[in-house]
Amino acid sequence: MPPKIPQSVLVVIHTPALEVLLIERADAPGFWQSVTGSKDTLDESFELTAAREVAEETGIDVRAPGHTLTDWALENVYEIYPQWRHRYAEGVTHNTEHLFGLCIPRAVPVLLSPREHRDQVWLPWTAAAERCFSPSNAEAISWLPRMAARLN
Repeated sequence: MPPKIPQSVLVVIHTPALEVLLIERADAPGFWQSVTGSKDTLDESFELTAAREVAEETGIDVRAPGHTLTDWALENVYEIYPQWRHRYAEGVTHNTEHLFGLCIPRAVPVLLSPREHRDQVWLPWTAAAERCFSPSNAEAISWLPRMAARLN
């Protein structure tokens, strides 16, 4: 398997009422997060990466009627947790993560990929931010009210 590309997306999936979908990692019980994932190729756009990862991890089609995928034009650069560095090329220690929001009309059950995630929950945005394991994910969710207001 080729090494992961240290360029990824984080997609905060939410409703107009600011309920947020969190999914629990299969390889790290208690690690709740939004949809995340790395580019498959260097030339894959962040938008295509976001659409692909949302479909793979939840079964949600970002292009379905009533769904709005929004590029938040924000990035996080963070240190890759040591337990996951083996997935990247030797010497890679940091990842750049591009943020998106995906507004869907209402909270729905999603189709999880069992090899990646074991559970799902919809929470009000404040509770979702508190439950996230990753500080950058919690911060992204804290931006949701401001980002959602830009859509209206």
